[in-house]
Amino acid sequence: MTTAFLLLLLGFACNAASAFTTRYAHWFGDRQGQLLTGFLRNVAGIPVWVLGRARAGRLPLPSLMRVGILSAAAAWLLLGAGSLRQVLALLAIRRKAALPSVRDSLVQHGIYAHLRHPIYAGVLLQFAGIVLLRPHRATVLACALGAGWCLLQARLEELDLGQRLAGYREYMERVPRFVPRIRAALPRERGERAR
Repeated sequence: MTTAFLLLLLGFACNAASAFTTRYAHWFGDRQGQLLTGFLRNVAGIPVWVLGRARAGRLPLPSLMRVGILSAAAAWLLLGAGSLRQVLALLAIRRKAALPSVRDSLVQHGIYAHLRHPIYAGVLLQFAGIVLLRPHRATVLACALGAGWCLLQARLEELDLGQRLAGYREYMERVPRFVPRIRAALPRERGERAR
């Protein structure tokens, strides 16, 4: 169990360190900063914490609840919804996800018109689905740590994005972080419905 959580924490720490693209570019130059960010995120971060989460899920521990048809169906819906958000986000930002740079431009189309962090929103949904599928203490703890990491990572990236992308602060005010807003009906439409 210790190895799984050490891998989780190491992966989360490396991933969190990848959120300083602007600082790395300032210290080492744009290309080297971009490569360092990419290494921390794509080699030392994501694969390591995913391995830790997988190891935690395979530990032979007693289940906290019975997994029935409804909880399994809900789990798979959450996993699918989370994966869909991630795919849509990656299609919108493409290479910027793996190798962010100080030369990047702000992406405000597609899913990014509705969420600032759709990849992390997707990961949060996936963590919830994983807990429903493997509801034992190690999985719950691993996913809770993962959720905390998502919140911290989003905040760290917002600090960096605010420094390197023109218009990001205004975008933050307009677009929610993880949960899309439900658009209110226009006043004219509400008046027509009231009649």
